[in-house]
Amino acid sequence: MGTTVTSFPALYAQTQGFTLGAPHRFTVAPDGTTVLFLRSGGGTDTVGRLYAHDVATGEERLLADPAHLDAGDDTPMTDRERARRERARDRSAGIGGYSTDAAVTTAVFTVAGRLYAVDVRTAQVTGLNAQEPAAEARIDPTGQTVAYVSGDELRVVGRDGKEDRALATPDGPDITWGLPEHEASESMDRFEGHWWAPDGRSLIAARVDNTPVQIWYVSDPEHPERPPTALRYPSAGTPNAEVTLHILGLDGARIPVRWDAETFEYVTRVTWDDTALLVCVQNRPQTVMRVLAADPVSGETMLAAENTDPRWTTIVNGLPAHTAAGRLIWSVDDGDTRRLTVDGIPVTPPGLQVEEVLAVDGETVLFAARDEPAERHLWTVDTTSMSPVPSPVAEVPSSVPVPSPVAEVPSPAPAPVPVAGAPSPVRVTAAPGIHDGTRAGGVTVVVAHTLDSDTVTVDGRPLRSLAVEPPLRPQVRLAALGTRELRTAVLFPTGHVPGSAKLPVLLSPYGGSAAQRAVSGRAWYYAQQWFADQGFAVIVADGRGTPGRGPVWERARLDDHAGPRLQDQVDALHAAADRYGDMDLTRVGIRGWSAGGYLAALAVLRRPDVFHAAVAGAPVTDQLLYSSHWQERTLGLPHENPAGYAQGSLIADAPNLSRPLMLIHGLLDDNVLPVHTMKLSAALFAAGRPHTVLPLPGATHMGNTADRMWEMELAFLRNALTHPAAGPGVR
Repeated sequence: MGTTVTSFPALYAQTQGFTLGAPHRFTVAPDGTTVLFLRSGGGTDTVGRLYAHDVATGEERLLADPAHLDAGDDTPMTDRERARRERARDRSAGIGGYSTDAAVTTAVFTVAGRLYAVDVRTAQVTGLNAQEPAAEARIDPTGQTVAYVSGDELRVVGRDGKEDRALATPDGPDITWGLPEHEASESMDRFEGHWWAPDGRSLIAARVDNTPVQIWYVSDPEHPERPPTALRYPSAGTPNAEVTLHILGLDGARIPVRWDAETFEYVTRVTWDDTALLVCVQNRPQTVMRVLAADPVSGETMLAAENTDPRWTTIVNGLPAHTAAGRLIWSVDDGDTRRLTVDGIPVTPPGLQVEEVLAVDGETVLFAARDEPAERHLWTVDTTSMSPVPSPVAEVPSSVPVPSPVAEVPSPAPAPVPVAGAPSPVRVTAAPGIHDGTRAGGVTVVVAHTLDSDTVTVDGRPLRSLAVEPPLRPQVRLAALGTRELRTAVLFPTGHVPGSAKLPVLLSPYGGSAAQRAVSGRAWYYAQQWFADQGFAVIVADGRGTPGRGPVWERARLDDHAGPRLQDQVDALHAAADRYGDMDLTRVGIRGWSAGGYLAALAVLRRPDVFHAAVAGAPVTDQLLYSSHWQERTLGLPHENPAGYAQGSLIADAPNLSRPLMLIHGLLDDNVLPVHTMKLSAALFAAGRPHTVLPLPGATHMGNTADRMWEMELAFLRNALTHPAAGPGVR
């Protein structure tokens, strides 16, 4: 494996959570003959390479290896590429992404700011004569022209490396072309800023004016000789970047896309296919999301679909889209179910929570959904038999719905039943687990994470993985606990005999709206099992506000950031202790990162009667200092809900600390900035409350020092729970 490691945390860090060497980022050719994917050279190798898999024979070919390019695999990554990977939570090096033409005969990518193209049939790699540093490269569907970003301008170059030129140049110092703004990539999962027309003769591109956005500075104290990084970061209630869209012809034509951008300032998705050019926009309160059909000739837009909710509307990845016949694929929140619609007709049943559309293959839609929150399965729906129904298109109205009171959380949804008059979805995956994938040409790639294994198959045949097999096997007990049936995972030390000992308890939640943690996949439990093996009973519970259980559950905590999510952890703790026993409730710790870090600090500050020690990593301690799109989704605008922001923040709670608290923060974190930890620490210091701060020099929001960090967390928790605090500030 290259480097000798002496501990499981060190191995976990070196293998990036046992993901290095595993195939990922798949593209299936439309004729179903070839699957492209990225994979590093082994379980501890960080350098991504591009491969092609022959579906018929199962053979694979190496298409591009950074070590064989003039850039080399040890050339420093550009700042822009490093920032892109941070937004995507990607720690790898080498080839981190690629783009193909429609036929998947050519792929383009960048390494160390240089642009390359590879012929998929011959594996011939060509360095294109593009301006450096190049980033965000995308080849047009016909395979003739490559668009890319250099500096802040959008450029194009021929597939043959000729005629490199600027297509759109910034007209000011804080303006970019062809790139997503911070909120798009960090909060909306939109990582693109330009999209090709199907005929390859024009693009639609984002012009982002960051001038209104406040500047925050992030510095690295390890390198005082370097200037701080100026970050355009729109915190809650402050101005966002101004995003406009423009259709740019290769002949120099420029047509602005027109919509009410003052009201609908967020561009969440853009889709340009053979049927239409669709632009999905959202208003700032996020209560209305519209799909606009844009005329590529005039730039005028018409309403194609609309979702409204008095609380907020939810962005579903992969939407909007069209089938080959031009049917509009969208989603709707129908009571307590997020359902897939085709031309406005629901094609998924109540109780099946649609999470993401992964691919559209002709008239077949591949999507991910949950009928059990702890499992994510792949489904297909064939729309061939549906009568052709034109997508509704109307003039865009100017009114915005007024919020109404929020209903109580209902009982769990009933089992899925067929939808009258619509095709029935078919489940593709069977084993309990978390599944992902894609499809084209009738060929389906399935990525399966179960409690036993992590595999990739192409039409049922395994794709080779070079990942290290973890030496630790999580022993997970999954249950639905308490009156709210909280999905909860409980882990004991390996070999623990029930009734043999009362163990200290460690809760390890996330609790935010971005992800679940109590799921049927072993990859989510390596840290938890390691901590369990150090002598803890570990509990992972998903409370109100987490995804996977439907719209009502997602919105159940309303604008109360603290109360429901903390109460759900308390309830999960007591229910787990009642069901499994062997838990010493006089020694309860809690650890978490990001939303989980907030929850950990919240626990010891507001419920010291239950929680006796906490490790809070990258916590959002002041709700006003976090990002606009993310915060305002649940809390609204600060001037409209000052009490909600104050109630959810932790700074005023500092004098109440009576339990040991460790704060951890990466000093280069540009998502939850270090000011959150520093501000809480300053308040604790002013109140005379002892606490521990562990700064991570050079670390971002991804942490990236798991080996040492886990060991320090363990030492802190062992000491704190062996010698619990007797009163305020006493260690």
